Amino acid sequence: MEFGVGIFPTHDGMKPGDVARFVEERGQDALYFAEHTHIPATETDRAPGRPLPAKYWHTYDLFVALTAAAAATTRLRVASGICLVIERDPIITAKEVASVDHLSGGRLEFGVGAGWNRTEMRNHGTDPRVRMRVLRERVEAMKTIWANEEASYSGKYVNFERIWSWPKPAQRPHPPILVGGSGPTVLDRVLSFGDAWFPNYYPEVYGKIAELRARAERPIEVQLMSVPADPAIFERLREAGVHRVAQWLPSGPRWRVEQALEKWERAIAEYNPE
Repeated sequence: MEFGVGIFPTHDGMKPGDVARFVEERGQDALYFAEHTHIPATETDRAPGRPLPAKYWHTYDLFVALTAAAAATTRLRVASGICLVIERDPIITAKEVASVDHLSGGRLEFGVGAGWNRTEMRNHGTDPRVRMRVLRERVEAMKTIWANEEASYSGKYVNFERIWSWPKPAQRPHPPILVGGSGPTVLDRVLSFGDAWFPNYYPEVYGKIAELRARAERPIEVQLMSVPADPAIFERLREAGVHRVAQWLPSGPRWRVEQALEKWERAIAEYNPE
């Protein structure tokens, strides 16, 4: 089982490239970057925590941060955790994904999701009521662009005919698509267009993993974020067939990031002593 970490790459903390180099040197397998284009000032609309931490509206652009991380490393898998596809043009996003994957030599993993902030979605012109259908069509359209020299897509929310777009991703036919979320219909999305399920850890996840295995007719990975630093949980997740577990690091100066990483590393060492 692999181990990774995630962080909100804020402009007032460690630079994305410095974080990536640091965690690669410390032996982590992957680094995930969170994304928010903005946070509406008047409300946070079902925020996961109140008050909402300022890191949510202080992040660098996701693909700028991923490029810096890829350029600073040679082995580390770099990932979006998650990319808010419903807030992005799919043709531009397809080119950004392909560019980072090509430049990194095939080390990008593309975590996708719809997000939780409905006002943020509306500001990008997406009706929250149809966000999951928009997500599916935009991912499908991007997969078409990556896989074909000349791509066309016809849907309710995405339409284009006979376009050329290069570079193509180094990973063929495309980087792994990690579908975030833990709602009642998330496994439908994973099975429809994902290569992996990528939820936050929660106690009921083991039953959902079993359900995914029972329903899947092709190999599908499971990666988990927000996993407690607990060797017993690591072991149970490994037995469930989880490919990678990860935990969020705090945004901020190097000493704060290092302190949190050391706690995570101690749990890993206890689980798998050398």
